[in-house]
Amino acid sequence: MTRTVFVNGDYLPETEAKVSVFDRGFLMADGVYEVTSVLGGKLIDFAGHCRRLARSLDALEMTNPHSDDEWLAIHRELVARNGIVDGMVYLQVTRGNPGDRDFAYPAADLPPTVVLFTQSKPGLAESPAAKTGWKVISIPDMRWGRRDIKTVQLLYPSMGKMMAKKAGVDDAWFVEDGFVTEGTSNNAYIVKGNKIITRQLSHDILHGITRAAVLRFAREAQFEVEERNFSIAEAQDADEAFITSASAFVMPVVQIDGKDLGSGKPGPVAARMREIYLEEMRKAAV
Repeated sequence: MTRTVFVNGDYLPETEAKVSVFDRGFLMADGVYEVTSVLGGKLIDFAGHCRRLARSLDALEMTNPHSDDEWLAIHRELVARNGIVDGMVYLQVTRGNPGDRDFAYPAADLPPTVVLFTQSKPGLAESPAAKTGWKVISIPDMRWGRRDIKTVQLLYPSMGKMMAKKAGVDDAWFVEDGFVTEGTSNNAYIVKGNKIITRQLSHDILHGITRAAVLRFAREAQFEVEERNFSIAEAQDADEAFITSASAFVMPVVQIDGKDLGSGKPGPVAARMREIYLEEMRKAAV
């Protein structure tokens, strides 16, 4: 089945979608993106993704091409046209096509390029990995300094994914100055007793939408939350670990650099936070 995608105001078959070779997203990675999960045909934490999109665009001095209501209408239309029950909607906004290649930003009134497409993922919330947990390795964090902006320059995270794949594990955690920053496409956490520990917000990590929701739910569930740096050694000595992202939700981590955490199986805190998150997000979905 050919998907319907959205390109600059038009709904098109994916085979007919085109973007200029001079688009700065293609030439300069000059663009931002968001990925919103769909469960039961509804969008998860959509308002949060809109807020972060606006923040990313503002950081790159780009104008938001749509209001939140317009973004919602486009997302819903794509979900409907493609019959998405469980899956994701990918959104990308670039600075557009100035007509030629140049390092300098083009005129501020240049129309941006807006692309959205869906990915069908039946049973997205019932991933078998949630029962067994992920294994991760640590690698040096060699990304640029503004990781809080959700840009489309994803080459090093892609390389990290491949390093993990070649090592026979599920993902990699980045390490900078001796401390974990985050995973290749997710935020990282460790658990010690009743305490959930994760790196504090800064330019060093992505301000995860799922992260914000999970920490809010954790506090409401009477877990202690501590936002600070932690090392791989501390993580290996933790009772549990997990990651959060828009598509993996809350995913237990059971091994770091070959060392099992606790019993080597998903722990109760990660399982509980996944349960709470999915329950609350399904209720609030639009």
